[in-house]
Formats: sequence, structure tokens, C-alpha cells
Amino acid sequence: MEGLELTCFEMIAANGSARSYFMEAIYAAKAGEFDESRRLMEEGEKMLAEGHHAHGNLLTQEASGDKVKVDLLLVHAEDQMMSAETFKIMAMEFIEIYSRLNNR
Repeated sequence: MEGLELTCFEMIAANGSARSYFMEAIYAAKAGEFDESRRLMEEGEKMLAEGHHAHGNLLTQEASGDKVKVDLLLVHAEDQMMSAETFKIMAMEFIEIYSRLNNR
């Protein structure tokens, strides 16, 4: 496996892991474990950055004139990236809500 296919799988793996970390962060906050929740969010953000780095490589390739073939695998990889971004935002909101509920 090489080139575009490898980059797509890197994106899928990193962003899938990020999404999992964000979900675990929500579960930790729900249990009142806010330090663990913050740690999990940080891990998720690291994985999200890895996914964005792989995606950035594709954008650089395209910008330099080397066309990137758009196929179902790339569409799936980009969908996973956007899903992870959405999970991050939602996790931040849920953690804030659980934090407020925990302090009343």
C-alpha cells in the first residue's frame, strides 16, 4: 500500500482514534472524572492533528499541480475527519455541561 491509499488509511485511523478519545472524554466527564476527561481530549486532539497533517499533505500535493484522484476511499477519509471535528466540538460542550451539573 502506498501513496493516496496509504494517506487515506492514515487519515481514517487517526481521525477514528480521535473520535474515540472524544467519546471517552464525554463518558469520563459524565462520571465526574474531569482530569481524565481533559487528558482524553488532549489525546484526541493529538490524533486529530495527525489526521489533519495527512490531509495537509494531500492539499500540498494538489496545490503543487500534482492532481489527487478523488475516490470513495478519500471521500470516506475526509468524512471521518469532519466527523472527528464534530465530535470534538460536541465533546467540549458536553464536558462543560457535566462540569456545571457537577458543581451545583
